[in-house]
Amino acid sequence: MKYVLVTGGVVSGLGKGVTASSIGLILKACGLRVTSIKIDPYLNTDAGTMSPFEHGEVFVLDDGGEVDLDLGNYERFLDIKLTRDNNITTGKIYQSVIEKERRGDYLGKTVQVVPHITDAIQDWIERVAKIPVDGKEGPADVCVIELGGTIGDIESMPFIEALGQFSYRVGPGNFCLVHVSLVPIIHVVGEPKTKPTQHSVRQLRGLGLTPNLLACRSSKELDDNVKAKLAQFCHVPLSNILTLHDVPNIWHIPLLLKDQKAHEAILKALNLQGVAAETNLKEWTARTKVYDRCHEPVRIAMVGKYTGLSDAYLSVLKALLHASVARNRKLIMDWVPAGDLEDVTYKEDPEAYKAAWSLLKGANGVLVPGGFGDRGVQGKILAAKYAREHNVPFLGICLGMQIAVIEFARSVLGLCDATSTEFDPEAKIPCVIFMPEGSKTHMGGTMRLGSRRTYFEVAECKSAKLYGNVSYVDERHRHRYEINPDMISQLESAGLSFVGKDETGRRMEIVELPSHPFFIGVQFHPEFKSRPGKPSPLFLGLIAAATEPKRTVMPINGHVKLTNGICNGHSPKLKAHQKGNGFKSQNGSLKGVYTNGNGVYVDGS
Repeated sequence: MKYVLVTGGVVSGLGKGVTASSIGLILKACGLRVTSIKIDPYLNTDAGTMSPFEHGEVFVLDDGGEVDLDLGNYERFLDIKLTRDNNITTGKIYQSVIEKERRGDYLGKTVQVVPHITDAIQDWIERVAKIPVDGKEGPADVCVIELGGTIGDIESMPFIEALGQFSYRVGPGNFCLVHVSLVPIIHVVGEPKTKPTQHSVRQLRGLGLTPNLLACRSSKELDDNVKAKLAQFCHVPLSNILTLHDVPNIWHIPLLLKDQKAHEAILKALNLQGVAAETNLKEWTARTKVYDRCHEPVRIAMVGKYTGLSDAYLSVLKALLHASVARNRKLIMDWVPAGDLEDVTYKEDPEAYKAAWSLLKGANGVLVPGGFGDRGVQGKILAAKYAREHNVPFLGICLGMQIAVIEFARSVLGLCDATSTEFDPEAKIPCVIFMPEGSKTHMGGTMRLGSRRTYFEVAECKSAKLYGNVSYVDERHRHRYEINPDMISQLESAGLSFVGKDETGRRMEIVELPSHPFFIGVQFHPEFKSRPGKPSPLFLGLIAAATEPKRTVMPINGHVKLTNGICNGHSPKLKAHQKGNGFKSQNGSLKGVYTNGNGVYVDGS
C-alpha cells in the first residue's frame, strides 16, 4: 500500500479537500486504484451533531456514517463509496483507546498519547486503507490521506506525530507528502509573498515531516522566480512546486495538476513509475469544457435557513450542477432565506420580504432541502404552496418533502392545524410524526441513516421513469420524522400520490402530485449519490422541467418581447424519456426563455 498525505499551512480553507480529491483523480487516471481517508482533529465522534455553521453540511455514507463534507468531494471525484471509518476524528481515536483500557488490553500500563494514541491512529489508517471502496476485490493501490486543520494547531499534534512515525513505519518509497500552502499576493505591492509558506514548511519539518511536493494556492499563476525561491528555502525540488491558482471551476484543478506533471512527481516518490499507465483524463477534460461553454442559465431558488453559508448545502449544489451541465445550462442559484418569505418579515423588514419573493417568483424551479428545527418552516411552506399553485417545478428533500405534504394538507384538505410533531409535540393534526425506533434522549447516530431501499408503488410515475423504470432504488437517508401513515389515504384521495415506500409499505419515501408538471418530494437525500457525468435522476428531472418554456417569445415590430403566461391556458405537458433521462416537452424543446435577476453562478464538482 502506498500513501499520499495532504496537509495545509498558513490558513484554513485553502482547498485541501479538493486538492486531495484531484490528486486521487489523476492517480486513478494513471490506472491505479485509489481510496481516501479524512482526519478531523475535533473531539466529536462524528459530524452528525454539529451545526452547518460550524462545519458545513453533514455528508452521509451508505453505511450510515455522518462524516465531513470532504468525503463527499472524494466520492464525487473518484466515484467510490467510502465507509464511516474513512473519517478519523480525535473523538473516535480516544474512544477506542479508552475502551481498550477499560477492557484491560494494555495489561496495566500507563496509557499515554505516545505511544498508545499515536499507535491507534497508525493502526486505524492501515486497517481502513485496505477496505475496497470501488466495488472491486482486494485493497487499493494508493490511499490519499487529508489532515484537516492547519499545521501548528494544537489539536492536530497527536496526528502529526503519528503520521511522522507512520512515514517511517511504511518505509521509503511508500509515503509522499503534499503540503498545500498560501502564497498571498499583496494588493498594494502586487507581488507574491513566499514568507508564509516558508514558515509553514519550516514548522512542518520541525514536527518531523518533510514535504515532497508544495501545492501553492494563489490568486494567479506563480512565475519561475517565485517557484525557485520556494524551492531554495523549502528544500523541495523546483519541478515539485505546483501552482494552484484561481480557476473558473474546480473541475480544472486535476487538469492543472496534470499539466504541471504532479502525477509524475508523486509516482516517482512512491516508486510506481513502472506500474502506472499513461494519464487518461479525456472524459474529465471534455466534461470540463462542456461546463465552461454553458452560458444559457437556469435559475433554481434554494429555500432554506442556512442560505448565508453555501457549504451547508454543498451536495445539493453539486447535484444541481451535475444535472445542469448534463443539460448544457449555466446554473444560477437564487438563495432565498426561508424566514424572509414569512409575514412577520413583511412587518419587520419589508425590503428583505420583497427581495425574497422576487427571487422565488423569478426562478425556473424551487428546491427545499433537508433541515431540522422550526425556524423558517412557514416560509418553506409558502414556497411549496407557490410552486404547487403556479406549476413551478418543485423538489423537496427530506424536510422539504414533509413541508410539501403539510402544505397540501393545510391548503387542499383544509386542515389548518396540520403540522409536524417536530415543530409542535402536541400537534392536533400530526401530519409528520417521530419514528418509533428513534431516540429522544441521544442525538448522535440515532436517526434513520444510510442506504435504504425504496420500492416504487406506481410504475408510471415520474420518479420511476427518471430512474429508468426500475422497481426499486437504494438511496441514503438521514431523518427522525416521517409522514404519518394514518393520513395517507386521506391525502391520496385529495390528489397526492405516494409512489415510493419502504419494504414494509408503511413508510413513505416518494410523493408526487400527478396533476403538476413536476412536483416531487423524497424522504431520502438523492444529492449524496450524484456524480459528475452521472447526475442524480431526480435533480436531472428538476433541471429538465425547469428549462421548459414558461414564457413565450413573441416578435413585435421586429423586436422580441417576453410575455408571461402559459400555452393555451395550460402548463407545458411533460413526458418522461423511456430510459429515465429526464423530461422533455412533447415538441422536444429544451430551450426555454429565462428571466433576469440577481443570482450566484455555481462552480465546482
